[in-house]
Amino acid sequence: MAFVDGLIGPIASIIDKIIPDPKARDTAKLELLKLQGSQELENIRTQLSGILAEAQSAAPWTSRARPSFLYVMYAMLLWAIPMGVISAIQPETAANIAAGMNAYLNGLPEPLYALFGTGYLGYTVARQCGISRGTEK
Repeated sequence: MAFVDGLIGPIASIIDKIIPDPKARDTAKLELLKLQGSQELENIRTQLSGILAEAQSAAPWTSRARPSFLYVMYAMLLWAIPMGVISAIQPETAANIAAGMNAYLNGLPEPLYALFGTGYLGYTVARQCGISRGTEK
């Protein structure tokens, strides 16, 4: 029961942060308390424990694969800021950089993109299945 109390507190604090309307926030907390004795709370606990175990894992393929992919995507999106500055100062240079990046990315074979997407999706699904079954931590 101590674990349940330890779980309800953090979830209630998350509710406080993400739901601005006090009435809706109180309703969400009431629903959380109703879940306390139900099977759904056990499901939430299982899901959270899997996520926490994955995040705390020392294995680089477990704890860093998805975050690393997101960091690459963030970097690509943030590259728009210096490109905007370059295009304001030297539009021709920015156009040349963009054309070079497009040529490089278009030069990669389509099956490579498909392989990466399929592999990444398969990895994510396999990890989630293992965590939900309790066979992986």
